[in-house]
Amino acid sequence: MSASYTILIPARLASTRLPEKPLADIGGAPMIVRVAQRVQQGRGRVVVAADHPRIVEACEAHGIAAVLTDENHASGSDRLAQACHLLDLTDEAIVVNVQGDEPLMDPALPAAVADLLARSPEASMSTAAHPLHDVADLRNPNVVKVVCDARQLALYFSRAPIPWWRDGYGSSAAEATALPAEPAPLRHIGIYAYRVAFLKQFPQLPQAPIETCESLEQLRALWHGHRIAVHVTPDAPGPGVDTPADLERVRALFATASQQDRDTR
Repeated sequence: MSASYTILIPARLASTRLPEKPLADIGGAPMIVRVAQRVQQGRGRVVVAADHPRIVEACEAHGIAAVLTDENHASGSDRLAQACHLLDLTDEAIVVNVQGDEPLMDPALPAAVADLLARSPEASMSTAAHPLHDVADLRNPNVVKVVCDARQLALYFSRAPIPWWRDGYGSSAAEATALPAEPAPLRHIGIYAYRVAFLKQFPQLPQAPIETCESLEQLRALWHGHRIAVHVTPDAPGPGVDTPADLERVRALFATASQQDRDTR
């Protein structure tokens, strides 16, 4: 089932660790443009939801659609909800939230999460995950893990090692030297598909205690009884950009990929 959907890329000019991150140059174009160009390789309409006219101008200069949203939104979900209103999307429409700092995202991933949501009427939203292969990632609280049920609906997201392999980890994850084969631990990928009606409702839901504890916004949906469908891909996503060091790494990877593309033509 191939769903019709709109990709929304929220973009804020302010960034604590990397000032003006959306406008950072990658191979001669702003990062936000590179993200949009990347996901344009797949299906779906692509629109940047910006909080500053400079981002809109940068997008339009490269032929990328953009809308200007309120700069004072409390969360990315609020910004996306306003973008849906500005684009006059119906409540039944599906939107995919792609982060504006992932210029190496798999272009097929937005379609995968949108199609999954379209065929999962019991779910209010969908996301993605991939199997973990490194014990260090299991221990890393910055690597968010997810556990699913038999229908690939999320049971819980956590920064802690889940599911806990009682017979393999001993008394501490620090002692772990291997990962369980079944079920394989899954690393959450930060991409989401929503039905517009739920996206409008989500920012109005009270924060959940588990959301505050883990600092994971998606736990608010589970706390209030909404289901999240999870697309499991075998591949880890490309690196995102949070710091100047990340930016240099992605610039190097982008330059290498561009050269390889030219060599094959």
